[in-house]
Amino acid sequence: MQNWINAFSWLNVRFLFMGLWVTIYISVISVILSFILGSILGIIRYSKIKFVSEIVGFIIDIIRNVPLLLIIFFTYFGLPNFGLRPETIPAAIIAMTVFESAMIAEIVRSGIKSVDPGQMEGARSTGMSFVQALWHVVLPQAYKNMIPTIISQFVSLIKDTSLATIIVVPELMQHAQVIYGQNANYILPMFAALAVLYFIVCFTLSVIGNQIGKRLS
Repeated sequence: MQNWINAFSWLNVRFLFMGLWVTIYISVISVILSFILGSILGIIRYSKIKFVSEIVGFIIDIIRNVPLLLIIFFTYFGLPNFGLRPETIPAAIIAMTVFESAMIAEIVRSGIKSVDPGQMEGARSTGMSFVQALWHVVLPQAYKNMIPTIISQFVSLIKDTSLATIIVVPELMQHAQVIYGQNANYILPMFAALAVLYFIVCFTLSVIGNQIGKRLS
């Protein structure tokens, strides 16, 4: 019991919350960027633009079938070979955005395809262009159907930020490792704290997503 009390000293708790802040920061930026980029890529795949859609689809398939850890490694250790030297946090954001964009792109493409084709045809028959029909008629319905899947994907992204500890990003997992690295008796308390903090953040996001889905339904 004393080990648990000592493990959660104010200094250690404050250090953990500093790591949690970095985790949330990386997650929020990656979520915003991957949602925008993934939506664009998903629309391109759905639109079936000659050659472009096939190339985009090929790249997406490669990214989706490559471990995120490998993408993180390439971003941090590989990009310097091309003249780019991102710091650890930007490297983690780039890697997360690339990986999640590929996932979101497939969700968006599937979501658009799930909308009744008659909606597009009806909109086009009123004189709308393809882009106008897609933006004003199809996408709003598609995104409403995609909310649960997208929220689930973003919850996974938050948990995947723990992989960034491999390049020493000062996020939640890395800070916990620093704490129990100083005292092996703190391992169990730290893992318990990690479980609680990740649960709170992920559960909160899930609740928010569910509320948004209910309001839009």
